[in-house]
Amino acid sequence: MKADMCVPCDDGIVNIRAGAIIMKDGKILMVGNERFDYLYSVGGRIKFGETAEEAVIREVEEETGVRMEVDRLGFIHENYFIGDSPSNSGKLVYEISFYFYMKVPENFSPESESFTDCGEKEFLKWVSPDDENKKYPDFFETELQNPVNYVRHFVEDDR
Repeated sequence: MKADMCVPCDDGIVNIRAGAIIMKDGKILMVGNERFDYLYSVGGRIKFGETAEEAVIREVEEETGVRMEVDRLGFIHENYFIGDSPSNSGKLVYEISFYFYMKVPENFSPESESFTDCGEKEFLKWVSPDDENKKYPDFFETELQNPVNYVRHFVEDDR
């Protein structure tokens, strides 16, 4: 398997990922684990040699057990933050993420068999965009309540 597009840069890390927007009945499918008190998008790092679309299809299948097609690109997100997982703890991370709306099959019944890069079991959870759970990316709360038909670009800096 090819390497993740996560590379050291000075004292920090550059991370390139693809995320899925899987919506059904007004709710979005998010991922969580026991370590963190927040939910995050289905998806993960792009591997060297993959396109963002190929990566999101692979990640969705790995995390839900279902192979889906991409509908369209919805968001590009640039984000600076301080890492909180063992692989990047305390390091400045510059992450570029491509979020794709997925074509959700009518009989979609996801099953999580995925683990974090630290080996922690992940779980899937359907939430409404305005649900009280902390979610990443933050803009999902507002943007997914009234989706638009064009690509939105967000830049955040949580250093």
